[in-house]
Amino acid sequence: MDGASAAQSDFSGDAETLISLGSEMRQVRKARQLTLKQVAQETNISVSHLSAIERGSTNPSIEVMQRIARTLDIDADWFFPRRPGDGPMERAFVVRRQNRRDLNTLYREDTEQIGLTDALLSSSIAGDLLLGVAEYEPFSERPGHTIYQHDGEQHGFILQGELELQLEDELITLHEGDSFSFPTEILHNARNRTDRPAKLIWAISPIIIPKDVVVQDAAPQDRAERARPKPNSSTQGA
Repeated sequence: MDGASAAQSDFSGDAETLISLGSEMRQVRKARQLTLKQVAQETNISVSHLSAIERGSTNPSIEVMQRIARTLDIDADWFFPRRPGDGPMERAFVVRRQNRRDLNTLYREDTEQIGLTDALLSSSIAGDLLLGVAEYEPFSERPGHTIYQHDGEQHGFILQGELELQLEDELITLHEGDSFSFPTEILHNARNRTDRPAKLIWAISPIIIPKDVVVQDAAPQDRAERARPKPNSSTQGA
């Protein structure tokens, strides 16, 4: 069953589902840094209709959902997170282990490309802070992801194994139970150079798509300034 078929089988059209659907579409659109106007142009759906869908005030057809999903470069199934529960608060904000969403789907990169498997621990990608768990296979590298740089901050806790954290030109070995935090304006990356799996719990703000913040080269003279803490800086919302 493909994403669109799965979405169709789960789609009930009740008010709670429509609100959730619209919110999920808006979150992905913002993560892709697209405006309603841009999505309207690509889908041939009016801005007003798209806005109504995102507000949860109209029931879109399966064909409309498919067009939006293609433009947002995501499986339509992403719009229907599996969050069962006894009440609306539990369904909105609690993520059971078996219902974690695969962030590689959002990234549009598999383990071979990005060097890890990322799962979403947050209930959505809408907030200012995103929480997730990354699993690194033995000797995992990111062939096309040599180093990152972007606005915001990142925190992490090594749940299992060992990782090599790169901050600028410095390589730091992290062991199980170690943690870190740093401003992501400095160059950074993490790798598993051991023969054992590693697992990292991470938090990042704002949400980023990894391939969008890869830095191919950086001027050495700018590194000291990037690494210097900024005491009054604030995080940006997703």
